[in-house]
Amino acid sequence: MEHDETSLDSPPKGLTAIIPCYNAGARLRPVVEAALPRVQRVIVVDDGSSDGAADGLEALGAKVVRLETNRGKGHALLMGIAAALEAEETGAVCLLDADGQHDPAEIPALYETLSREQADLVIGSRVFDGDVPWRSRLGNRITVAVSGRLLGHRLPDTQSGFRMLSRPFAEAVLASVRGGRYETEMEMIVFAVRGGFHIVPVPIRTIYETGNTSSHFRRVRDSFLIYSRLVRALLRHRPSGQG
Repeated sequence: MEHDETSLDSPPKGLTAIIPCYNAGARLRPVVEAALPRVQRVIVVDDGSSDGAADGLEALGAKVVRLETNRGKGHALLMGIAAALEAEETGAVCLLDADGQHDPAEIPALYETLSREQADLVIGSRVFDGDVPWRSRLGNRITVAVSGRLLGHRLPDTQSGFRMLSRPFAEAVLASVRGGRYETEMEMIVFAVRGGFHIVPVPIRTIYETGNTSSHFRRVRDSFLIYSRLVRALLRHRPSGQG
């Protein structure tokens, strides 16, 4: 995928990047530095970290908001969305991870798709090739198949946290989607599908590092939470047009 470097001169007006982090260590700062020239504003949500990684980021031009204790990625995302929407000029919100698994150079491609397709939600869809362990590839395929069958809407990657939200959809998410850990991102998809919002997947590079200690995804626990939230969200969010 070719990266759009023109955004370095003129980042989209009203585009805010939200980076939730929990003990991301030295990985966080390069992500913030790479995101800053591609958006109008960067908001880092420190989810009760103890490593001080978010310290000093204000000097770079980022805004840092903090949770006193670790509550989970979903809560941090919603807190970041709320902070972004406080500014009236915010027209779109980009969500990306703090550990370097998402390349900020691909933000323009997601934003361009959001604008061109008049989408509500753009999801950066990872390509699970030979560099990714078979367990991760298999897990992704199972989740895609199960969620597609239950939702009646198949998406190539339901677990990617690299997303672009329109302001109306971000406002709707804030009002209707509950916090949690990684399962909040699944409920966001259920809410989008059931609410009749326009979802567009965009291919992104898969950046995978074996033994990434800054990743706090726990395979058994978080997979259980994701599937549990999927079922509950299907019951909670009725398809658009149903009372």
